[in-house]
Amino acid sequence: MNIFIINSGSSSIKYQFFKMPSEQPICSGLVERIGIENSIITHKVYSNGEEKVIKRTLDLPDHEAGMFEVGHLLTEPGIGVIQNPDEIEVVGHRVVHGGESFSKTALITPEVKEEIKKLFPLAPLHNPGHYLGIEVAEKIFTKATQIVVFDTAFHQTMPEKAFRYAIPESYYTDYGIRVYGFHGTSHKYVAEQGLKYLNNPKAKIITIHLGNGCSMAAVNEGICIDTSMGLGPLDGLIMGTRSGNIDASVVFHLVSHLGYDIEQVSNLLNKRSGMLGLTGFSDMRDITQSMNEGNANAKLAYDMYTYRIKKYIGSYTAALGGLDAIIFTAGVGENDAYTRQLSCEDMEFFGIKLDADKNNRRVPGIREINTPDSRTKVLIVPTNEELEIANQCIELLNNA
Repeated sequence: MNIFIINSGSSSIKYQFFKMPSEQPICSGLVERIGIENSIITHKVYSNGEEKVIKRTLDLPDHEAGMFEVGHLLTEPGIGVIQNPDEIEVVGHRVVHGGESFSKTALITPEVKEEIKKLFPLAPLHNPGHYLGIEVAEKIFTKATQIVVFDTAFHQTMPEKAFRYAIPESYYTDYGIRVYGFHGTSHKYVAEQGLKYLNNPKAKIITIHLGNGCSMAAVNEGICIDTSMGLGPLDGLIMGTRSGNIDASVVFHLVSHLGYDIEQVSNLLNKRSGMLGLTGFSDMRDITQSMNEGNANAKLAYDMYTYRIKKYIGSYTAALGGLDAIIFTAGVGENDAYTRQLSCEDMEFFGIKLDADKNNRRVPGIREINTPDSRTKVLIVPTNEELEIANQCIELLNNA
């Protein structure tokens, strides 16, 4: 089955093409700077173990123009992987926020699209871009079944004691103000991979997704019981540009005493804080280099970043009533050995003992980086959100 996966952002489109049941993509790509001068398309075709990269710079005024260029690349002589867009049988879309309306993967209907629009206020930076991606895909891949996977869906199994805020009930019942959580597609994928690796479907696992955005989840027997992000993706861990947990009094102080308006507060906490605010860099590779050059702020940022992770490991171990494994995933989690080292330091009480040599060794696939006598497994599990979306699309169609 030909499945095309689309992940639309506010100014970008990420995509992969699978010929299922093969889990190896036929091609993948990224469209960047949509609506900005000199948009960039990076398109990769995989064949016979080789990767061919096509990179183009052009002006793409909107998502529709970007998706039409992707459609051309899919069919272009010499690099095309299909003859006609009608060969795409399924298009799978990632949508960040499904609210309480969607706890499962869904076929896209006019009613589903309308519900996604209603959720714009809960994810104003993400859902509108996803919606645009759906609209454009329907124009290009006219014969395909359109399916949507929600990033919040995996977290819909949380008990009410975990997802409710201690504010008057009407704010939840009337306005939907509660913990939703994000990165659910990634957390679900790596948790399932971890359970298979451990050969223990009843394992208690903490998944740690560390990229530019960061979140953690407590997963009991494959079911999410808690997660670190909240109503939106600002809460929880320290991130590339987001502050993570912060006392609400800081917001009151910024507005009442420093003259900030709400837009300025949002910009500060979402775009100018986190590792960027602490060091001047949002990329961990730059922060590592700065630390190695003697920058004390960079070292402090690393300590704060990993201290927050350790606090969540402790609280989630308590929530789970035990711990069998922790899983590091995403760009920083998979590649930054120093982050893993600091996150696991002095955690023997939780049965966590890191093997320094294994931690610093780079090998592909799932790998175990704990010592032989560690009660808790420490795993690196590469995430693959696009493959997870494709698998969920197949599962929906098989159960229809």
